Amino acid sequence: MSVLLCQDMPGRHLQELVGRYGLTLEWVADHQPIPGSHFGDPEAGIIGNRLLVRGDTPIHSAFHETCHYICMDQQRRSNLHTDAGGGYDEENGVCYLQILLADHLPGFGRKRMFADMDEWGYSFRLGSASAWFHEDAEDARQWLLTYNLIDEQEQPTWTLRQ
Repeated sequence: MSVLLCQDMPGRHLQELVGRYGLTLEWVADHQPIPGSHFGDPEAGIIGNRLLVRGDTPIHSAFHETCHYICMDQQRRSNLHTDAGGGYDEENGVCYLQILLADHLPGFGRKRMFADMDEWGYSFRLGSASAWFHEDAEDARQWLLTYNLIDEQEQPTWTLRQ
């Protein structure tokens, strides 16, 4: 199974989702380098409040960079260029939030996010994104609650970390 790519989804849905957080989705032409891509093409790039993708960018990558933007504090967000940084707890919060947000992109959803994360090689102690999410991620959930990024029903609050 191959991962779902940005070109496989209507771009307006992704723009609407990331736009709720003040991000602008920018499309890079095929075969052009993606500015702000920490891991290199075809991974999504992030510069300020701009999320940069190409058609061959995996959707999970766009979500991951979006969630870094959401989860970082304002000081880091104001200087954001390529490397989102953040510590262990924030990285776990990012992964957890990207799974929750997947349910808000029509035609994607958390089951597909789990599969794509596993296919791409995210590594979790329990061997899969789904197992980690359901059995070992209470600390990530609590981190998101602490910063008011999700509510008790695990719904996004559509706010940025302050």
